[in-house]
Amino acid sequence: MKRLTLLLFSAVLTFAQSPQPDKQSPPPEQAPPPDSRDTAKDVRQRVRAVRAMAAQGQDSIPKIAAYLRDPDTNVRLEAVKALDDIGGPKTVDALVEAARDNDPEIQIRAADGLVNVYLPGYLKTGISGTLRRAGNSVRAKFTDTNDQIIDAYVEVPLPVIQVLGRQARGSVSFESRANAARALGILRGQAAIPDLLEALNSKDNRLMYESLVALQKIRDPAAGPGLAFLLHDLDEKVQIAALQATGILRNQAAAPEVRDAIDHPLTLKTQREALSALAMMADQADRSIFLRYLNDRDEGLRTASAEGLARLKNPDDRMVLEKVFETERTSGGRLAIAFAIVSLGSRQISEFSPLQYLINNLNVKAYRNVAIAYLTEAARDPELRQAIYPILTHATRDEKTGISIVLARSGDRDSETYLEALVKDPDPEVMQESTRSLRTLRTRIR
Repeated sequence: MKRLTLLLFSAVLTFAQSPQPDKQSPPPEQAPPPDSRDTAKDVRQRVRAVRAMAAQGQDSIPKIAAYLRDPDTNVRLEAVKALDDIGGPKTVDALVEAARDNDPEIQIRAADGLVNVYLPGYLKTGISGTLRRAGNSVRAKFTDTNDQIIDAYVEVPLPVIQVLGRQARGSVSFESRANAARALGILRGQAAIPDLLEALNSKDNRLMYESLVALQKIRDPAAGPGLAFLLHDLDEKVQIAALQATGILRNQAAAPEVRDAIDHPLTLKTQREALSALAMMADQADRSIFLRYLNDRDEGLRTASAEGLARLKNPDDRMVLEKVFETERTSGGRLAIAFAIVSLGSRQISEFSPLQYLINNLNVKAYRNVAIAYLTEAARDPELRQAIYPILTHATRDEKTGISIVLARSGDRDSETYLEALVKDPDPEVMQESTRSLRTLRTRIR
């Protein structure tokens, strides 16, 4: 009993002398996590820092670029917004880095910022301003107006095209992929054609449409076979874009599918575009098709038929075209028939001549771009250019700017003198357009 008492006393004494944990400090594994309010405060401070740097202009670009590697999405997003606002060539490297981000909104804003460097003002029309965010996903509003493109003399560095190509091929969202495809078309991103062709296999209608329009703008015939499988797509918009691209790229191998789209159309719109595509290919074997639709009750089919006959340049068709020119009542139809007659050799400038009709429509806002397109194609003929040059001495402002664009696209060395004269025009609008056109012409012919 005495031995047991001694053992108990010894155990109590040992416990009393051993170090005890501090009741005020829990063990390390039980320590409370950092206050989330402090983390949020740090993020807000970094966001404010980026905004303050943006106000300093281009000198702050390197500092802002460092925030593109911040662990918080909000900070990186603020950094790319700041770079977009600053703009200019000095932001390109940083925006290329931002375009590699895994966040879809950052990707879209970086892509739009890159386009804005080479097409100033694009941020006002791009989709960045329509972005709506829900967690990690974004929604954007695409418009169907997609006719912007940089001037031929503007050079875009290869890394810009490559990073946009990677986005289009396989980004984190269909919105960012479609936006990248649109950007590639605007920037004439030829190096990204394989990426755009891969994007056509996405089965997302918006992405396919934007990729097809981009291929139309880049205009590399080698891309034609890669999009032929979409000529019978069940989505009207996609099929129309595929038909337009096939015509622009003149993919003769796809002619049978195009003819089938005329005979078995998805809609009247697709039939019109199929006939227009066939007209671009200019195959003599299709002459009977164009003659058949020349008197169709649908204006779009008559227009496409006239364009086809214009490119076939068969002298036997001129009398038929002159006859229908007198009876055609729609402006679109008359423009196409006038283009055909001019293409077949009519060079007369008089009040009611077909060539004068094309020039007159340079003054009509609704048909100005159509007239420019027809005159551009016709002006590849040196004789036609010689017929147009004298008009410049008494032309209107819209005629001078329109003809400047035509000469930039289809002129040759003989056009330089006339554009140089227009550069000295007292009208600032004529002077500005002629300066750009002269630069484009010189880039193209030299």
